[in-house]
Amino acid sequence: MKICIVLGTRPEIIKMSPVIRACERQNVDLDSFILHTGQHYSYTMDKVFFEQLGLPEARYNLDVGSGSHGEQTAKILTGVENVLQKEQPDVVLVEGDTNTVLAGALAAAKLHIKVGHVEAGLRSYDRQMPEEINRVLTDHCSDYLFAPTETARAILLGEGIPEENIFVTGNTIVDAVYQNLELATSRRKSVLNDLHLKPQQYFLVTAHRQENVDVKDRFNGILNGLERINHEYQMPVIYPIHPRARKMMNQFGIQPNGIQLIEPVDYLSFLQLESQAKLVLTDSGGVQEETCILQVPCVTLRDTTERPETLEVGSNVLAGTTPEKIVECTVLMTKRANEWQNPFGDGTAGERIVTILRDKLRC
Repeated sequence: MKICIVLGTRPEIIKMSPVIRACERQNVDLDSFILHTGQHYSYTMDKVFFEQLGLPEARYNLDVGSGSHGEQTAKILTGVENVLQKEQPDVVLVEGDTNTVLAGALAAAKLHIKVGHVEAGLRSYDRQMPEEINRVLTDHCSDYLFAPTETARAILLGEGIPEENIFVTGNTIVDAVYQNLELATSRRKSVLNDLHLKPQQYFLVTAHRQENVDVKDRFNGILNGLERINHEYQMPVIYPIHPRARKMMNQFGIQPNGIQLIEPVDYLSFLQLESQAKLVLTDSGGVQEETCILQVPCVTLRDTTERPETLEVGSNVLAGTTPEKIVECTVLMTKRANEWQNPFGDGTAGERIVTILRDKLRC
């Protein structure tokens, strides 16, 4: 059996790392290779992620770079198609909801190659989000839909996807957090020491989504809310700022006070920061999941989420982008007991996915 694993962004590298490791462990009669599209960064920029996580190098690097949705998706589609025609894999695996995911799935489907979608069935029901369109279309051209939860399975069934194509596996983010947190805690270097931070005595922020940072009123609302939190709690607010967010901050002429802007950190350093924070404020879907697993309260800087399980168990709350609501939600979550149950599985999703593929493809 030959598996092509298509990656394009750093969250995809992280979430697919358990699947890649499972492929390596089950390597008898199994050939797997990585195709890196370079959607956000070039492979050269992302290589540190592969090295830190102990992953094999990508066999192919497309280096498509940034561009409009149509331009970027077209470049990825063309590049992936060329590789698939050469390699002729039995199945293509994609993860999540990016342009890489949609283009990879479409390229495979049009070549009559089986498609496996890891993290299938997530819905925000907000078609203003390009990610929502990507995940819906990918689900409906996939052959194997690896749903992380029963909620995701029910969504897929409700959309008419055949039951025999859906597999509840748990979320690979649980595997990734367990496996990579062990790597992070074993490091001699601690980012907390570098930033002079004490556990539970700081807030951590991630904000990078287009619908937030590209809209001045929304971005300004988020930053104003963070300033108020710093004033209210007299604790550092740490924001590893994405290049896009910094660019828009400069373009809008926004100069926040009381927020410690730092350069983006590597994943293991981010895990250290995330696991020891008092609370995390984010617009990232993956961070909503990670904080839930790590028993760290989360405030989501969005109006909707495709991770409703985090709301249901009480690890997360939606705040939107108005300063008052951000502060209100932060106060609420800092008072909440961190005793929720992780709804995303037992940390063996990667092994389960590869085993299912072997069974279905009769390898």
